Amino acid sequence: MAVKVIIPTALRQYTAGQSTVTVEGATVGEALQQLTAQHPEFGQQIFDAAGQLRSFVNIYRNDDDVRYLDGLQTSISDRDDLSIIPAIAGGL
Repeated sequence: MAVKVIIPTALRQYTAGQSTVTVEGATVGEALQQLTAQHPEFGQQIFDAAGQLRSFVNIYRNDDDVRYLDGLQTSISDRDDLSIIPAIAGGL
């Protein structure tokens, strides 16, 4: 199934400036693998050397944080959007 992945502004340089990318996959993990196959540098930003999602990267299926669903095994359908939200830290 095709799903739209919404790319945050800070990471668009790794998707040739695209704000959304359409990929295939039955799960969040499969969709992210397809995305990183199309844009390998993007994968280095969201996955660590062991292939695990970086701790500061949040993935949402529509409005639901996949960490509270089935993680990367969360199923997706054609009606779903995936949002990648990197945590932003700051302070004084």
